[in-house]
Amino acid sequence: MARKTANDDPLAPVTLAVGQEELLLDRAVREVVVAARAADADTDVRDLTADQVQPGTLAELTSPSLFAERKVVVVRNAQDLSADTIKDVTAYLSSPAEEITLVLLHAGGVKGKKLLDAARKAGAREVACPKMTKPADRLAFVRQEFRATGRSATPEACQALVDAIGSDLRELASAVTQLVADVEGTIDEAVVGRYYTGRAEASSFTVADRAVEGRAAEALEALRWSLATGVAPVLITSALAQGVRAIGKLSSARGGRPADLARELGMPPWKIDRVRQQMRGWTPDGVAVALRAVAEADAGVKGGGDDPEYALEKAVVTIARAARSRGRS
Repeated sequence: MARKTANDDPLAPVTLAVGQEELLLDRAVREVVVAARAADADTDVRDLTADQVQPGTLAELTSPSLFAERKVVVVRNAQDLSADTIKDVTAYLSSPAEEITLVLLHAGGVKGKKLLDAARKAGAREVACPKMTKPADRLAFVRQEFRATGRSATPEACQALVDAIGSDLRELASAVTQLVADVEGTIDEAVVGRYYTGRAEASSFTVADRAVEGRAAEALEALRWSLATGVAPVLITSALAQGVRAIGKLSSARGGRPADLARELGMPPWKIDRVRQQMRGWTPDGVAVALRAVAEADAGVKGGGDDPEYALEKAVVTIARAARSRGRS
């Protein structure tokens, strides 16, 4: 979960979100935007990547308006700003404009450290968004997600959810939202089991397994069942991505025993055996095609398309075809 400095006013002139956890970075931005629009419903939000911010851009965006409107200016990947643009931003930090909130998203580390140091010296509100690589951190995140909804979940349920979903914070947050919406009372391990380990037909991983095995009809059937029973589309795209990436990792790895490959690739030995069976028929070009299909579907289910279900169906069919690419002319 994001950690904040003592200055916890989301309408502070400058918010500095530091880290590489995309979900937490997005939440840091959303918190500022929500607060700004609560203060002024007509708040203008400009969300920019580093390459869109050139020397003079910030001055233009923060110049006084005839309508004195509130504005939020978001700069993503601020560590990638050019040296001249960093000079502009650093100068602005010493005298920020009224009614404007600047949000800098910075990965941390050495790159762009001059900007990071300048923002901190200027007293920017800081939100830490570190990548959660430890299981204990993800477990704490799940507990906090349940607390934030005002709902109770047993420690066993939280652990079961982390075990079932994995390391993707977006998926974990989506799963908590799903459970809270569907289940009354305390959420226990049995409930998590029913949703994420006990319904093989509706499992996002079943969709992925059938797709990477080239079984398009079965994958589509599992997909429709999953969506009909409330599985979040983002969980399905994540499972598809994991399935295709596992094929790619194992196909490019050196031969060896499952235990050795498990250590090399960071997969449990049982998964090595399963992926070995699934990878028959795959080619490097097929993996590349499938990864592009997953990326397009992910964008589609996160607001980039009008029909998330169609985006998923298209990805499943493309992956299944790619799985049978070896030996085809």
